[in-house]
Amino acid sequence: MYDVIIIGSGPAGYTAAIYTSRALLSTLIIAGPQPGGQLTTTTEVENYPGFVEGIDGNQLLSDMRKQAERFGTKIKLSNCQIVKLSERKTFLVAASQEEAEARAIIIAVGASARKLGIPSEEKFRGKGVSYCATCDGFFYKDKEVVVVGGGDTAIEEAMFLTRFAKHVTIIHRREGFRASAVMLERARKNPKIVFLTNRVVEEIYGDTVVRGVKIRDTSDGSDKTDTFEDLKTDGVFVAVGHTPNTEFLKGFIEVDAKGYIKISQKYKDMQTMTSVEGIFAAGDCADPRYRQAIVAAGTGCMAALDAERWLADQ
Repeated sequence: MYDVIIIGSGPAGYTAAIYTSRALLSTLIIAGPQPGGQLTTTTEVENYPGFVEGIDGNQLLSDMRKQAERFGTKIKLSNCQIVKLSERKTFLVAASQEEAEARAIIIAVGASARKLGIPSEEKFRGKGVSYCATCDGFFYKDKEVVVVGGGDTAIEEAMFLTRFAKHVTIIHRREGFRASAVMLERARKNPKIVFLTNRVVEEIYGDTVVRGVKIRDTSDGSDKTDTFEDLKTDGVFVAVGHTPNTEFLKGFIEVDAKGYIKISQKYKDMQTMTSVEGIFAAGDCADPRYRQAIVAAGTGCMAALDAERWLADQ
């Protein structure tokens, strides 16, 4: 029996664990098979406060883990399959055919960036392929970049990148965009942005880093057209959306249409409580807007403080 089980091990999960463990609450993190989340795929983090010269994403998460363990947090490297309520009104968490029990739960499972699904995308991840303009845009000063996508996120990413890049090309598979008319109009007026519609990125190529993309023309409505073109670029920003890692929770706690955890409006003095009393949410799994490590860490702190107060009231 633990006081708190934290599901997830990114900045939100580790920060929550630091706070709960320091409050002398027995804490278990179910970290997943690859602890650390999306930040572990980022080679250099320059916008996390306290690191003047920046820090490697893996190193930052490793330090967070050690800090949590220093205060007594236990960590289990397995996936969480299910969360349910026990007869004693505690929570049972199933992971790798074992069960753990807790008085409170903090969910910090994050969200995964949707991918293009081509082999070269993974090859150049962190070497010119990025899923976060706010995180990596600074590295593309006076360079040519591509943004793939057609929603508000893609347009926002492109607009942000114009602060650094010499030229931004938005590639979208259709003529029409899902982005709002206001966002589109703003982007079309930006002299640094060019639109390539009815195009699909078939391949990303380069040597040690990205040098260009091969694009297929889809204007005839066919997925099998053999009309291709090459576009030289220094970076590819994939902005086709994110998927919160909450599939295993559906039917147990309330999520929105996209799978993001809904924060309950019932508990006005607790900003991280979900629809199930005693379960709290932090990080990208409950944040469709900001998706930054520092925000995730902040909400991890909030969830821990809420859980501590709630447990004391019980």
